[in-house]
Amino acid sequence: MTTSPDPAPGVTTAPAPATIPPGAVAGGSLARGRLGTFDIFFFVVAAAAPLAVMAGAAPLAFRLGGIGAPGAYVFSGIVYILCAAGFTAFARHVRNAGAFYAFIGRGLGRRTGGAAALVALLSYALICAGFYGFLGFYAAETFNPMLGLDVHWSVYALAGVAIVALLGYRQIDIGARVLAVLMILEVLILVVLAIAVLATEGTTNFTVEPFAPGNVFNLASGGMFVLALGAFIGFEGTAIYAEEARDAERTVPRATYLAVGFLALFYGFIAWVAVAALGVDGLTEFSLSDAFQGLYFMLAESYLGAWASTVMGLLIVTSILAATIAFHNATSRYLFALGRDGVLPAKLTRTHPRFHSPVLASLVTTIVSVLLIAITIGLRGDPYLQLLLWTNGVGIIGVVALQLLCMVSVVRFFSRDRRGHGVFRVVIAPLLGVLGLAAGLALMLTNLDLLTGRDDWVNWALMSTLVVAAVFGATRPGHAPSSIADEPAAAASVGA
Repeated sequence: MTTSPDPAPGVTTAPAPATIPPGAVAGGSLARGRLGTFDIFFFVVAAAAPLAVMAGAAPLAFRLGGIGAPGAYVFSGIVYILCAAGFTAFARHVRNAGAFYAFIGRGLGRRTGGAAALVALLSYALICAGFYGFLGFYAAETFNPMLGLDVHWSVYALAGVAIVALLGYRQIDIGARVLAVLMILEVLILVVLAIAVLATEGTTNFTVEPFAPGNVFNLASGGMFVLALGAFIGFEGTAIYAEEARDAERTVPRATYLAVGFLALFYGFIAWVAVAALGVDGLTEFSLSDAFQGLYFMLAESYLGAWASTVMGLLIVTSILAATIAFHNATSRYLFALGRDGVLPAKLTRTHPRFHSPVLASLVTTIVSVLLIAITIGLRGDPYLQLLLWTNGVGIIGVVALQLLCMVSVVRFFSRDRRGHGVFRVVIAPLLGVLGLAAGLALMLTNLDLLTGRDDWVNWALMSTLVVAAVFGATRPGHAPSSIADEPAAAASVGA
């Protein structure tokens, strides 16, 4: 790393990289120019698993927080839009497949970045592995009755592993196309349901009560916001793919705003459709019944027919598969970035000679997932209650903590020089994002039972893994995160 002639105290700048034409690949690097705005958009939205969120989590949000769930989803989206303002500004100056690690390292120093690196890797890897339990559970619940079989959940989970591993091995844009198809299908079934509800009920149950502050923010809304904020996990994935994007300076911000804005409006609208179908009183009564978890399946069957409920069950499986593909890609790119920066073995930077995918990092991600599936089987664990909830409880809290640190890093990075950005984008918006994320993190830590399904010492044992990862990462000898930027000054490393 070289220094500029007159650097600010504690600031070094990376030399400008050689220009690499789209599609060309340097040794041990990812493919350039593969992904456009919508390719990255599909990765982020697929990671959010919108159908699984609406059909699986939204009914619980209604049960925990009342009719304010639609407003909670929209408010959570606003928090992440504020975060996206500073996040995308930072992404213009630091591009690295280990987005959180690189951003936090640039803004808050190497040791903090090292801690973030291992926490991010652990969080993404656990979420990815846990989704195989989610996939196996829903696939068994869907296909076994339909086919008259009694196939163990692990068979479906391992079939998912094979599909995801194959797509992780191939070039990144192939995975993006698969995700595009799967995501469009899961969104389409909910849009069709919404149209059917509105066409049938008209304006009978139209109300803004789900968005009224008193219904969104109340003493019972803590658990609801845990689910609402968790529904946006993965929005930072836009920066993970910056190295593989076409014209990343424009592509990353567009994909970020488009993904977060779409999810906020889509979640809020589809949740509100349940109110439009049943009315405030009817929805409240249903959400408190024993059948609350089947809310959207009941609506699909009532307004579209039995076929729609069946299709929705099938599409939840593909929704989970799409999310798993997205988290697998994110995890493998973190491994690649950490290998490149000396935090983990350099062999992890090995890429496929033809597809330019991070083949060894992808293989390691697959092996870890298979190992956790095998442990769950060996201990006779439950794919949903243990493999999914325990891993994702840790992973979601880890990611939200990193999002919070990232916003602090944005403010620190631009504190001396806003580099042409407006004060709202790189100071005010990130600070508001910090407040929102801090509140969200506090809610998650005080409602751990919702994330892990446990209310005992197991919760804190699980959370301790994040602390161990942070300490280990902070003490690793790796160097400051490498980055690819359009201008030398943009790659500033503060306090490294």
